[in-house]
Amino acid sequence: MHAFLELLAGNQLLLLFTVIGLGYLLGSVRLFGFGLGVSAVLFVGIALGAIDPRLALPDTIYVIGLVLFVYAIGLHAGPGFFASFHKRGLGTGVAAVLVLAGGAVVAGLLGRLLGLSAASTAGLFCGALTNTPALAATVETIKNLAPGLPADQVQLLLSSPVVTYGLAYPFGVFGVILWFFVFGRVRKVDFAQEERDRLEAASAEAILSRTFLVTNPAVVGQTTEQALATFGNAGFALSRIKKGESIEIVAQDTVLAAGDQIVAVGNAAAMERARILFGEESPQHIAERRDETSYSNLFVSNKKVVGKTIREVRLLPGFEGSITRLRRGDVEFVPTPDTVLQMGDRILVVSRRADAGRATSLFGDSVRAISETDFLSLSLGIVLGVFLGMVPFPLPRGMTFRLGFAGGPLMTGLVLGRLGRTGRVHWTLPFNANLVLRQIGLVFFLAGIGTKAGFGFGDTFQRGGWGLIAAGAVITTAVSVTALWVGTRTLKLPMSAVMGMVSGIQTQPACLAYANQQTENELPNLWYATVYPASMIAKIILAQILVSTLLMQR
Repeated sequence: MHAFLELLAGNQLLLLFTVIGLGYLLGSVRLFGFGLGVSAVLFVGIALGAIDPRLALPDTIYVIGLVLFVYAIGLHAGPGFFASFHKRGLGTGVAAVLVLAGGAVVAGLLGRLLGLSAASTAGLFCGALTNTPALAATVETIKNLAPGLPADQVQLLLSSPVVTYGLAYPFGVFGVILWFFVFGRVRKVDFAQEERDRLEAASAEAILSRTFLVTNPAVVGQTTEQALATFGNAGFALSRIKKGESIEIVAQDTVLAAGDQIVAVGNAAAMERARILFGEESPQHIAERRDETSYSNLFVSNKKVVGKTIREVRLLPGFEGSITRLRRGDVEFVPTPDTVLQMGDRILVVSRRADAGRATSLFGDSVRAISETDFLSLSLGIVLGVFLGMVPFPLPRGMTFRLGFAGGPLMTGLVLGRLGRTGRVHWTLPFNANLVLRQIGLVFFLAGIGTKAGFGFGDTFQRGGWGLIAAGAVITTAVSVTALWVGTRTLKLPMSAVMGMVSGIQTQPACLAYANQQTENELPNLWYATVYPASMIAKIILAQILVSTLLMQR
């Protein structure tokens, strides 16, 4: 054992991947359906750092990991984060942020009661809510707010939140699952009935294809583009039109004539709008004619169309067709002319068979291309994020605050992810590439920060480890119970949806897995995705505010 430790101490590359490998091995072990997952890398790092202080990885490792992780998170969450300010997501997003803000207040009060340092209090908050990016932001904020201190004091400050995070983390997962169980029993939830209600609602959102007869004199003589402008966002796409005995693909300049039969694709509500617009539903549906018409499922992989709206794509030379469906991730929907195409989208293109090849060439349809990473835009985005993180913001008492390596790349990633494209620069990454980048960044950060925090773990636990665990449990319980109450009583959501919402607020996949196992429907996944972006960003910002405020007060 001693020889092995000596080998690790003398070879940092070997140490890094030993921590990552053992962490993944430990994380794969499941007890009563629960596993630590990738977070086990942190605990392995703490354990090795506690055994021998020399087993500490250089700061560069965790800084590189941190920057890659938070920037990729920002790119991925950007569209969803800004979209959450609209419609249904706005109310749940605000509720999630308010609940988390209450959790930060509880953490601050418990920190004062127990006499904890600002760093330990912030780590307790992050661990109770199982959020590693928030921990990363806390560590970075402490570094920015503690200039001029001796190296040993800075190291102690940096290790404190990591240790308390590790102590509070387990109940941050188990506690939420416990409260799911308790609420389900108290409310006597019938998940089977909730699934029946969901399927009934989902049937109204199913994508349908209907044929309508043009009898409305208001649209006769208009192009389809002019007719659709009546509704703004009609919610349906036009596919084929039959004029006499000729069946054509609908284009923007297709002129409507009385007696034309036109095929619309959308949900039930959209079909009703189409009926009102065109006049009446045709008794005969225009069947798909595979001999003349091509129906192509294509991947969007050509950078020339990525970041463009469907309206802009229709104006490109060589495209003669209609995009009637779009699948992004696990969600399929009917796109509007203003829908922006992203790398990796899977679209259904209806065109003449003779034009199918040009459509394939235009959109790319390359699996390899959607798996590649554009390192030019990646590097440029990270550089912009690092520069933003270096900008000093004045604080009271002559102190300054910087977003640092956590906040700067995150904020930049959110904005660039929302923009998608600036001129010829495509900021977004294919989903697979983004996922790999996040995972590499996360394990590098966890391994680096864990080994550095190990030497202070034993002392911190001896000075009040059980009290810290209890304090973390109080924060987890306060946030979970409040969120469950708000979801069921204020938002009046079914328990399946509330469990997904609370899992999203906790940003904890293990809780979501439990919810899916209990409910056996899609509501937990849908509501998890609804609140996850806002919750992730809110935790990172709240952790920085918490540690900054407490440091200035002491």
